[in-house]
Amino acid sequence: MFDPADPAFLSNPYPEYARLRAEGEVHQHDGLGLKIAVSHVAASAVLRHRGLGRIWADARPAEQFVSFNLLHRNSLLENEPPAHTRLRRSISSAFGRGHVERLRPTVAALAERLVEDLAAGIAADGSADVLEHLAQPLPVAVIAELLDIPERERTLLVPWSNAIVKMYEPNLPEEGRQAAEKAAGEFADYLREVVEARREKPGDDLLSDLVRADLTGDEVVATGVLLLMAGHEATVNVIGNGVRALLRHPDQWRRLVDDPSLTESAVEELIRFDAPLQLFERTATEDVEIAGVRVARGEKIAALLGAAAHDPAVFDTPENLDLGRSPNPHIGFGAGIHYCVGAPLARIEIAAALRALTGRLPGLRLAAEPQRRPEFVIRGLRTLPVSA
Repeated sequence: MFDPADPAFLSNPYPEYARLRAEGEVHQHDGLGLKIAVSHVAASAVLRHRGLGRIWADARPAEQFVSFNLLHRNSLLENEPPAHTRLRRSISSAFGRGHVERLRPTVAALAERLVEDLAAGIAADGSADVLEHLAQPLPVAVIAELLDIPERERTLLVPWSNAIVKMYEPNLPEEGRQAAEKAAGEFADYLREVVEARREKPGDDLLSDLVRADLTGDEVVATGVLLLMAGHEATVNVIGNGVRALLRHPDQWRRLVDDPSLTESAVEELIRFDAPLQLFERTATEDVEIAGVRVARGEKIAALLGAAAHDPAVFDTPENLDLGRSPNPHIGFGAGIHYCVGAPLARIEIAAALRALTGRLPGLRLAAEPQRRPEFVIRGLRTLPVSA
C-alpha cells in the first residue's frame, strides 16, 4: 500500500492508483487507518451514501485544540442533518443573493491585473512564479471581497489558512498541530470582531447576510473560516496544478490559446486531471456495503478522489489531458449533500485565470522544475516558475 509521505508517490500517485483499482474497488489502508474507495463508482457511493456521514471527532487532547475544534464543530462541512440542513440553507440562501455573479467582472479584472504583474516579473527577471503572482493572491482577494475584508488585513488570511489545513494531513508533527491551533484561535478572534462590526453596521456583503441568517455567532465565524480555507486552498491548487499540466502538455496549452471557447471545459478537465483534494473521509453511522466491502458502524472510509478521476471505466484514456473532454463526470467538488457550495465561484476564478494567462502570455512555458508541496490530502505546488 502506498506511503502518503513518500516523495516518489507524491510526485505522481496515479500509477499506484491504477494498480489499486486493478486489484479491487475498496482497500484497507492501515497507515491511514481507514478503507479507501479507488474506483469512480465506489468513491461516488461513499460521497452519496446516507449511511456514511461527516462525523466530527475533536482533535485530541481537546483542551489543547479548543479553537480548532470549535471551528470544525460548527462547520457546514463537519455536520450532518438536521444541523447540516439548517447551515446549508442559510449559506446557500446568502450565496443565492447574487454575490457570485456580482463578483464575475471583479474576478476577471483582478485576474488580468495579476497576470500583468506576472508578465512584468518575467520581463524584469526572465521568469516569475505563477503561484506568487496569480494562483495565491486571486482566490484570497475574491473571498475577501465576498466577505468585505479590508485590503490591509487580507495578508493575515493565507498564513492562517495554510496552517489550519495542515491538520488534515496524516501524521502531522506536533509543532504543526500547535501551529494549526494558534492559527485557528487568531482567525476566529479576528472574525468575531468583524462579525460584531457587521451586527452594528451591516453591509451588502456575504458575511452581513450570514449575520442576518439563522446562525449562531460561532457558526458565522466557522462559515467565514470555511469559505476562506476551502475557497483559497482548492482554487490555488487547481490553478497551480492545472497550469503545470498545461505547460507539460504544450499541445493542450496551444489548443486553449487558439480556442478560448474551450475555457469552461478546460476548467473541468484540470480539476479532474490532477485533483487538488485527493481524499475525503466519511464515517459509517450504520453498517454499510460499498462495492461489496462491509464498512461497520463507526468505521471510516474515504473516497480517493484522485483515483476516481483516473478510472478508465468512466474516462476514456484518463492519463491524457483533454481540454475538450465531454462528458466529464469528475467528483472534484464532492457529491451528495456535501457538494461544494462554493463550486460556482471557484469555476469563475479558474476560468478568469486561464483567460488572462492565455490572452496576455500565449508563449508561456516552464522556466524550471516546479516544486511540489510535501502533502498528500491537499495536493499542490510550492513554486511554479515560468517564462514567456
